[in-house]
Amino acid sequence: MMKGQIHDQGNQPWRRALVLLGTLGCCAMPLRAGENWPQFRGPHADGSTRASGLSVTFGETDHVLWKTPVHGKAWSSPVVWDHQIWMTTAAKDGGELGAVCVDAESGKIIHDVVVFKIDKPQFCHPMNSYGTPTPVIEKGRLYVHFGRYGTACLDTATAKTLWTRQDFLCDHFRGPASSPILADGLLFLTFDGVDVQFLVALDKASGKTAWKRDRNITYDTEDTDYHKGYSTPALITVGGKPQLISPSAGATIAYVPQTGEEIWRVRSGGMNAAALPLFGNGLVYVTSAAGGFQLFAARPGGHGDVTDTHVAWKFAKNAPTRPSQILLGERLFMISDGGVISCVNAKSGESVWQKRLGGAFSASPLVAGGHIYFFGEAGEVPVVAATDEYKLLANNQLGDGFMASPAIYENSLILRSRTSLYRIGERR
Repeated sequence: MMKGQIHDQGNQPWRRALVLLGTLGCCAMPLRAGENWPQFRGPHADGSTRASGLSVTFGETDHVLWKTPVHGKAWSSPVVWDHQIWMTTAAKDGGELGAVCVDAESGKIIHDVVVFKIDKPQFCHPMNSYGTPTPVIEKGRLYVHFGRYGTACLDTATAKTLWTRQDFLCDHFRGPASSPILADGLLFLTFDGVDVQFLVALDKASGKTAWKRDRNITYDTEDTDYHKGYSTPALITVGGKPQLISPSAGATIAYVPQTGEEIWRVRSGGMNAAALPLFGNGLVYVTSAAGGFQLFAARPGGHGDVTDTHVAWKFAKNAPTRPSQILLGERLFMISDGGVISCVNAKSGESVWQKRLGGAFSASPLVAGGHIYFFGEAGEVPVVAATDEYKLLANNQLGDGFMASPAIYENSLILRSRTSLYRIGERR
């Protein structure tokens, strides 16, 4: 299993987190050699990094170590292994789907390959892209996923395709967006269309199906637009046993990762679920997106339908539908699609503070050394202090807008704008 991928309940107490936050990163540990950014939201699947010395202020002519144009239209986030940065890309019309590898030191493109050619792509909403799901990387292997259009494993040294699957079909209606995750030799895929909704686990070595599980959700409406979702699941450990937490339209469901057997579900309602769940303080934090509970916390120890017994709190005021949250001890930090930053008590669900910045936000934030970075669709990058009072540290402007979430390489930011990839950091 990838180190750091499974969340555990052993969060540090909030008083220790306050000490860390009060230093604003002075005591942050440097990124360890070999600690990579292998998946959506990083090694811990929560947008956190132990990298130190990240630039707080930057711009097109400030702290840009390199900038590399990336062709196509794709919102997938970069993933990093050793000195390679990979991301998927796609033709605007969805006719070609591929992958690009950039050397992290120089910014030069190493590989640029087409993985799938699609004759008749379905409609994709302009807000989305045909290359939105973030790939997963491990030593020697890259796993790319394009929803119904195909999943493939690539050799990271040669960029050659090792296996593919194109037989899992669904109508995404607005384009694919759910990212895969990897654990215990299995690659987990999410298909939440307007017609069918199911999860799949593939053997990572061969691409063969280990299990497939239908959602079996009873929806409140026959309008199938309200049946679709775009979430990425999270792996947690409860009582020494793993659970795969997977939000969807209508419900959030926990599965046994090895078999796909359902453990519990919350009828959370909503549609277009996109944020990655978080785990801490004995609670799972989930956004059900448009409608429903919006943002809620649930105790993950139950079985069956636990809606009436295990939901600890709900929060709806300016809850995001696309950007995921940051969890630090007993505080949740988040930004809404419309640019409202919130700090919420993670145990009670009570608001600590809210601040309206404005703008549009889809990418998920990053936290490093007590600094939280947000990434706007117009290229704005506000940086705030992760404290119990709102404090804006910087309000940067970079690139032509961010739909992809950030990554880390050593002690620098890897940021994908709509057209380019940046490395932001201090020159050595």
